[in-house]
Formats: sequence, structure tokens, C-alpha cells
Amino acid sequence: MKLFSKQALAGAIALALLGISGQASAIVNVQCPGDNNGDATWTGGETQPPNTKCMHLIAGDSYAKMSDGNPLYTFGFGDQTGTAPRDVIGRGILSAEWPGPTIELDEGDHFFLNLTNVGTVVRPDLFDPHTVHFHGFPNASAAFDGVPEVSVSINMGSTLTYYYNIVEPGTYLYHCHVEATEHMEMGMLANLYVHPIQDELGCFDFGPDNPGTTEYDPVRIPNGNCAAAVGDEGYVYNDGDGTTKFEVEKALQLSSFDQVFHDASLFVQPLPFALLEGNYPQFNGRGYPDTVFPGALPAPVDAEDPLDPVPGVGKVTGEPVGGTADAVPLTNEGVPTQLIGSDIEINRADYPSGEARLLLRLSNVGLDRFWTITAPGLTMKVVGTGARHMRGIDGKNIYKEAASHNFGGGETLDIIIDTADVAPGTYFLHATEVHQMSNATQLDGGMITEIVIN
Repeated sequence: MKLFSKQALAGAIALALLGISGQASAIVNVQCPGDNNGDATWTGGETQPPNTKCMHLIAGDSYAKMSDGNPLYTFGFGDQTGTAPRDVIGRGILSAEWPGPTIELDEGDHFFLNLTNVGTVVRPDLFDPHTVHFHGFPNASAAFDGVPEVSVSINMGSTLTYYYNIVEPGTYLYHCHVEATEHMEMGMLANLYVHPIQDELGCFDFGPDNPGTTEYDPVRIPNGNCAAAVGDEGYVYNDGDGTTKFEVEKALQLSSFDQVFHDASLFVQPLPFALLEGNYPQFNGRGYPDTVFPGALPAPVDAEDPLDPVPGVGKVTGEPVGGTADAVPLTNEGVPTQLIGSDIEINRADYPSGEARLLLRLSNVGLDRFWTITAPGLTMKVVGTGARHMRGIDGKNIYKEAASHNFGGGETLDIIIDTADVAPGTYFLHATEVHQMSNATQLDGGMITEIVIN
């Protein structure tokens, strides 16, 4: 049930931000080196400094459709990179994505992440601040850690710029750390990973005086012998021996929503923290078969309302809506918010060597359980966990091969699946417990996706 239109909220936010002087105090102040107009991009003659990346996220609310058709109310992050500061709040309303926008970085980057709190249109009684917590990242300053007790939280209508000096590769995640259980359960979660410098350097010719010899930079690649030359492949870590090389990469975030919790938030009821139980298991914010739908899912719609007093007309905006006579408006004003699929396809013909290694960057953001993941017919080799290369203090690799892997909330796994000798076909990656492969209504849904090998 939608309570306000985007236009109504824009006015509500302006009123809420009025100070004693009668002037709105909302500040969208984007910081990005070399960017002069505040849109967090470099256009029109602006110069991007070397190894610098910028992004502008909003924190707000929206809806997400479960695979059985049930729309759930969510909090979340949305991407407004490229939007002029004056337009960010208006465009950011009801645009929170589930999961949030993926952040992909390279070792050596200087990353400026701007976060604007646009408020909650569906719950105008809330004035929650928000943060970004780069989970597992070794911040030099607590000010950018996002933990509200030791850092800055962002109030509604304001912007904070986080700075990160990206020094360690691996698979991470990010989330809001304000009232963490509530905000994470409501959907303030997203994928984040860092590629190693070895992707760029690999082996290189040492010069005409040493034809055919290769060398590596002992400072940037400190762990051993030079890896194979970088072509289309990538590496998970600066391994020095090429053992974390891959050809295909996919980030999958494991989560589950508690329908009762989300409905309680929507209808302004006490939140059942002690009874929290995720009954909508998901990969990247979707249950099967939506997991293998390419691209963005259509915007969710409210369920048919037999009490709608004016059939075919939105109860809030008064605008005509499509569909059946009793249809009610799109919950997100028609804006899709589930943008990331979990479809995986490997075409071995694209790799002349015949090698086609799949890297799965798995992150568990479930709040109430461990997940055990399997892919029958495929062997999964863990080469990293918690954004750390699995290598012992003696320099030996301690990779783990198994048919299934179990991990808990806040953990990440880097898994390589070698498909070179695997028969072509469709393989299923899924949770091992049967009830986690369906939705709350035991219809379509659950933690399942497909790996198609051609």
C-alpha cells in the first residue's frame, strides 16, 4: 500500500528540513576530485585524476517483488551517480534498489563514495539517519567506518563523502550500520569487491636486454613467482603463481527477508526482532526463477484491491493506471528497483585454451542463519574467505575443494569452479535445505540459480 506520491514527499521533505529561519537546510554536497558540477562524473572537459573513482548513492525506501508476486516494503541504497545535486533528492525518492548498487574497485584506487539520505516516502514518520559500512575493509580512520558510535551518520536531506584508499583485494560487502538489524533486514545491503593489482601487471617482459624473461613487482605482487600473463583472465588475489586465475566472474549475495518483519514496518507496528526468521531466501534480491531473468525486473505493483473506490484510478495520485479495472498504482511509481540478476552462462568457445574457470564471489548477509550452498555435478574450490587469500604462513596454498560450503552472516567466500572437463548443460547452484528453495507461500522462489555451460 503506497501512502504518498513522489511529488508529495518532495514537499514533505522540504517542510521537514525547514529551520527556524524558514530556509530549507538540506545539503547535497558531492565531493569528487576533478568534478566541478557535483554529479560525481567527469564530463565536459573535467579531468579524472589517475586511479580515482567516485560514486553517489542515495539511502531511502521502495518496494521489491518476491517471486510469488508479493511486494515487500524495503529500505535500501540507489545509484544517482551522474545526477546534478539539485535533482538528487527528487529522483532518489522511491528508487532504493534491492540489493544496492554493486561497487567494483581495483587495488590502488582512491574511492570517493557520496551518500545522500533522501528520507522514506512510505514512512514519513521516520527520520532515520543512515551510513555506509564497508564490511571487512581496513579503514585508516573510524570516521569513514559507518559505525554510528564512532563515526558520522547522515541525517535526512544531507550528504556525507566517504574516502577509501583501496589497498587489499577480495570480496567484501557493504551495508547500513545504523540500527543495523532493522536496516539490514529491510534491505540496506549490497555487493562490493576489489580486483588485485596482479590483474594489471601479471608477468611482463623485463626489456630488450633480457629477452623472454619475465619479472614481477615484489612490492605490488609480494607472494611468490610471477603469474601467467594477463589476457582476458583475471585473478582473485595477488597469488604470484596464477592459482586464482578465472575467466568468468559473478557476485552473488545470499539473503532472506522476513515477511512479517517487513509488513510490520510498512504498517507501523512493533518490529518482531526476537522472532526474526527469513522465509524469502534469495540470490541478489531474487528467488528462482527470477534469479535467471536477465536484467532488471519490472517494477512491483500493489495487489488487487477490491475496496478501491474508483476502479482503474490510483488512490493517491488520481492518475489512471493500466491493467485490470481494480488495479492500484505501481508501488515505486513505475521505477524498477531489482536490477541485478544471478544468471550465469559460460561459453567455452570464447576461450581458445579450453579453460573456463568461474569465480563466484559469495557474500552472506542473512541475519538469522548459516547457508550451505552446493552445485551438484561441479566441484567448488574456495581460494579466499573474508577478503583474505587462503595461504598459510609457510607460503603454501590451503585451498578447500568440496561439493558444498557452509558460511554465516557477514562472511564472504571466493569460489572457483573449473568447467574445462565438465559436460555441457545446465547446473543448479542452490541452498541444500529443501525449504530454502521456495518462498514463504511455497510457490516459486527460493535460493536457486542456474549455471549454463555451453
